[in-house]
Amino acid sequence: MPDHMLDAKGLNCPLPILKAKKALKDVPEGEILEIQATDPGSVADFAAFCRQTGNELVASNQDGDIYNFSIKRVA
Repeated sequence: MPDHMLDAKGLNCPLPILKAKKALKDVPEGEILEIQATDPGSVADFAAFCRQTGNELVASNQDGDIYNFSIKRVA
């Protein structure tokens, strides 16, 4: 079970990233934010976001039309 959850389904770029950035501020270091999105562009967006912010993309997968991301707050 993830430590924190963000539902970004139905949102298009850049909203899933912006909401994740805001949500990560409330996630203690070392904990995981689970994000669900429906925008296919979010796959590349979250990979780039984690590279740029220093957070760790622990998992990224697709379940039907839903993309799931697990981001561990490092920075």
